[in-house]
Amino acid sequence: MRLRIISAAFLVFFSLTSYSYSKELKPTFGLLFNAGKTNVLRVSFTEEKIKIDGRLNEAAWKKALKIDLPNEFFPGYNIPAPVKTICLITYNRNYLYIAFIAYDPEPHKIRAHLMDRDAVQTFILDDHVYFTIDTFNDERRAFEFRVNPLGVQVDGLLSETEGYEDFSWDAIWDSKGKITVEGYIVEIAIPFNQLRFPKSRKTQTWGFFAFRSYPRNVRYRFSSLPIDRNKSCVLCQEGKITGFQGISPGLNLEFDPTLTFSRTDERTGFPEGPMEAGKVKTKPGITGRWGITPNLILNGTVNPDFSQVEADAAQLDVNVRFALYYPEKRPFFLEGADFFLTPLKIVFTRTVADPLWGMKLTGKVDKNALGVFVAQDRINNLIFPSNQGSESTSLDENLYGGVFRYRRDIGKGSTIGVIYTGRMSDDYYNHVAGFDGFFRLSKSKVLRLQYMFSQTDYPDDIAEKFGQKKEAFKGSAVYAQFHHDSKNWFYELKYERLSPDFRADYGFIPRVDYEKFLGNFQRKIWGKRKKWLSFLDFGIKAYRITDHEYRLTDSSIDLYIDYLGPLQLESSLDLMKNKEFYNGFTYDEDILQWFFSLKPLSGTQFYGGTIFGDAVDYTGFRAAKRLLLTSGAQFNVGKHFSVNLRNDFERLYIKEGEIYKANIAQAKFIYNFNIRTFIRAIVQYRYIDRNPPLYPMPVEDKVKTFFTQFLFSYKINPQTVLFIGYSDNYLGFSAFKTNVDMTQKNRTFFMKMGYAWTR
Repeated sequence: MRLRIISAAFLVFFSLTSYSYSKELKPTFGLLFNAGKTNVLRVSFTEEKIKIDGRLNEAAWKKALKIDLPNEFFPGYNIPAPVKTICLITYNRNYLYIAFIAYDPEPHKIRAHLMDRDAVQTFILDDHVYFTIDTFNDERRAFEFRVNPLGVQVDGLLSETEGYEDFSWDAIWDSKGKITVEGYIVEIAIPFNQLRFPKSRKTQTWGFFAFRSYPRNVRYRFSSLPIDRNKSCVLCQEGKITGFQGISPGLNLEFDPTLTFSRTDERTGFPEGPMEAGKVKTKPGITGRWGITPNLILNGTVNPDFSQVEADAAQLDVNVRFALYYPEKRPFFLEGADFFLTPLKIVFTRTVADPLWGMKLTGKVDKNALGVFVAQDRINNLIFPSNQGSESTSLDENLYGGVFRYRRDIGKGSTIGVIYTGRMSDDYYNHVAGFDGFFRLSKSKVLRLQYMFSQTDYPDDIAEKFGQKKEAFKGSAVYAQFHHDSKNWFYELKYERLSPDFRADYGFIPRVDYEKFLGNFQRKIWGKRKKWLSFLDFGIKAYRITDHEYRLTDSSIDLYIDYLGPLQLESSLDLMKNKEFYNGFTYDEDILQWFFSLKPLSGTQFYGGTIFGDAVDYTGFRAAKRLLLTSGAQFNVGKHFSVNLRNDFERLYIKEGEIYKANIAQAKFIYNFNIRTFIRAIVQYRYIDRNPPLYPMPVEDKVKTFFTQFLFSYKINPQTVLFIGYSDNYLGFSAFKTNVDMTQKNRTFFMKMGYAWTR
C-alpha cells in the first residue's frame, strides 16, 4: 500500500486501547486538557514494591495519580466515551508502575486471546490499553507499551520527526491482565533501566498519553486527552506528568549470552542423491548493554546470534525490476534504530549479514541526539541500482563498516542532522555523507529536506561483471517534501533526485538515475458513532519521473478513495493511468487496484484485493496484462489456538497466450499455552507455471517449492528464551523434457538458548 495518507497513519497510531474499574478507586483528576492548556499532574512516590498480579490491592495504588480516559476521538470526535476507563500511575526508585481499570457493561464481549509478544497483527484485533511515555519531554520521541486483557505485551518506539513506529524494539518489563465481572484490569511494572531519560537530580517532567481500544462493530478509541484533528503531530498534544525524582536505572547493565546448536542435512546430487547428515554447529555469542548514563547507551556484541526463527514475509518475486525489501528483526540492530532514520533509506542494517563483532552508541543529551555504529562483517552484500532495474550479489570477504549520526532539536518540533556511512574492504569502499532537516512550520504543515553525497569504488572483476565503473566514482541525492495535514484536507509536494552514480551500500537504495516530482491532494470526511461511515477520503495523486537525460521513464495519475465502516471494514480503490519506459519503449498502463479488510467477530479477520490491468513483461520486453489476487484470513479458536492463511496469485499474459502464472500459499498454525509458551507450524507452497515458447531464453516451465517450519518457543522475556525448531525445503520442476517430482533438498534442526542478566 502507498504511503500517501499520513492521516491514515494517524488513525493506525491510535488504534489500540482498553480496561476495567474497581469501585474503591475513584478518579481525582479529570482530563489532562483544560481550555487549551495542558495541566501538569504530579505522580506520587511509593516505598512499596508492588506485586504484578492484576489485583491492585497494594496501598500504593490507592495513593496513585488517577487519570480518566473520558474522551472518544474515533469514530466520534472528542465526545464522551461510552465506557469508563481509569489509568493509575506511581513509582519507586527502580520501577514505574502503571495500571488500567477498564469498565465494560458486557464483559463477555471482551476480545482477548493469548499470543506471542509483539504479534501486532493479531494483537490489534483484541481489546487493549496503550500508553506513550516521552521521557525527554521534547514531543519528538516516545516509548510505547500496550497490554491486552490477558497480559500479552507489545512495546515499541514512536519517532514523530521520522514518522516511525517500530514494534521490533523490545524492553524487559512485567504485566498482568485479569478479566473481571466489571471489565478487566491491567497492571504493569517497567524497570527504569529499560527506559532512556535525562540525567538530572532535579524533578523530571515527562510527556504522557493513555489510550484504550474498544473493538466492537467499529474500533472505538478513547484517550486521556482530546485529539485535535487539525494537528498533524501526535506527541505535541500529549499531557505532562511530573514528580520523578531520585529514580535510578541501577547499574544499567545487561548481558545476553546465547548458545545456538544447528545441523543442516543436504541432498547431494539432487534429485537422486542421498540425504547426507551435516555437522552439528555450535555457536556461542554474547551481547551486552551498558547505560553510561540513563540517556546514553553503549551496546556491544561478539559473535552475535542473529538466527531467525520466522520465515521472511512471503513475496512474489517473478517479473520484478528492483530488489525486494525485508524489514529488520534482529535485536542488536533495533536498539536506538530511530536515531539512524532519514527520509532516504541511507541505513539498512540487514546489509550486515554475518558480523564477527559490533558496537553501537546511542543516546540523547539535552537537544542533541547521537548514534554511532561500527561492525566487522564476513559477507559483503551489494545492490547495483539503475533507473531501469537493480542487481545484487554477495561476496565472502572481510568487511569493516560504520555509521555516524548526529541530530539536534531546534525550535518546537523541528530538527537538523548530519549522517555518514562507510564500508571498506581490501579493494572496495563506499562512503556516504550528508545532512537533513525536519521543520514543523505550523500545527499542520511540515517540511523535510535531505542532501547526500557518495563516493564508491568496486573491485574490477565485480565492476566488469555488473556493468559498473572500474574507477572510483561520485554521486549525489536530494530529497524535499512539504505536506499539510489537517482535519479535512491533506496535500503534499515531493521532489527526489538521485544521480546515476549515487550508491548507499549501507542502506536500501534499489533505484538511482531519476528525478521525481510528486503531488497529492486529498479530502477527508469523518463519520460519527454508530453510523455507516467512520471515515472516508478521496483524492488525486500524480508523479513524474525522468532520468538524467530528462527522458520520461515513469508517470502516474491515481484517482483513489478509502473507506472505513461497520464490522471494522477498511477498503481502498485506485484507478491509475501510468506510463512506464523500459528497454527503449514507453508503455501505457491502465490499472485498477482494490483492497479490503474485515474484522466482523472477535479474533477474526478477512482480507483480500486485486491489481488488474496493463503491465510490462520485463523478460520478454513487451506489453502485457497482469492479474494479481491476494486473499487471507485469520481465525482465533478460543483463547489458545490461531490460524493464519494467505494466498497470492499472479498471472501475466498477452494475446498469444499466458506467459506465466505464479502462486504462493502459506498457512500458519499457532497454539499458545500461555503468554510465554507456544508451538507454531508454518507451511508454504510456491508454484510457477511458465509458457516456454513465449520466453526469449530457455526456462523451466514448472517450478514447485514446499517449505515447512516447526518451532517451540518459551520466552520469560525477549532475551531469556528457548527455541527448538525444524525446517525443510522441497523442490520439483520440469524443463527440457526433464521432470523432477517434489523432492526434499535439505532439512535443518536447531536449538537456541538465551538469557538476559540485568542489574
